[in-house]
Amino acid sequence: MSTAVRLVRFRPSARTTRAGARILDPLDRVYRHAGLEPPEARAIAADALPEPQRTLLVHDSDMTQTLERHIGEPVVIRPLSTALRGRWYVRRVLLARASSGRPVEMGTIRIAVDVFSARIRTQILRGEAPLGRIVREAGLDYKSRPLRFLAITPNPEMLGVFWMPEPVTLYGRQTVVMLNGAKIGQVLEVLPLL
Repeated sequence: MSTAVRLVRFRPSARTTRAGARILDPLDRVYRHAGLEPPEARAIAADALPEPQRTLLVHDSDMTQTLERHIGEPVVIRPLSTALRGRWYVRRVLLARASSGRPVEMGTIRIAVDVFSARIRTQILRGEAPLGRIVREAGLDYKSRPLRFLAITPNPEMLGVFWMPEPVTLYGRQTVVMLNGAKIGQVLEVLPLL
């Protein structure tokens, strides 16, 4: 008696890459901790990003300075959630226009804060300034290297954060954070409609 074997091709979910890495990390950690379902996301090629998102996402500079140049004014930080677990600091913030409070980015970072001096660590943990501005003003050798670019369908919570009445594809990037050439964390950045 022969048995038929059906081969099922593995398809990565919207939450993983082929290598199994979570494409929304560290944002998915924050949502999981809050008991919320993360948004759907898929990796896309840099050249598939529309403008101005491509210009705003495809670089290894800090997003704070990139966004401030694009909108022509400073951004302010609005912390949404923070947690310090040992050496790891996780925070999800909105960067918003200083003039109107309109969101220009939601960023989630998981970073080893023990690599910074006490002064810089205190500034980061205070949550009053964007990380990019803190490290730039300190003159640190800081880079944010893109791992992948994303097309994201916002979940209900993200719709509220970005003042959106209905889901429309948003774009973002997952990056590795480097200090003096060493990996110290990871960031997920999502842009609202621009």
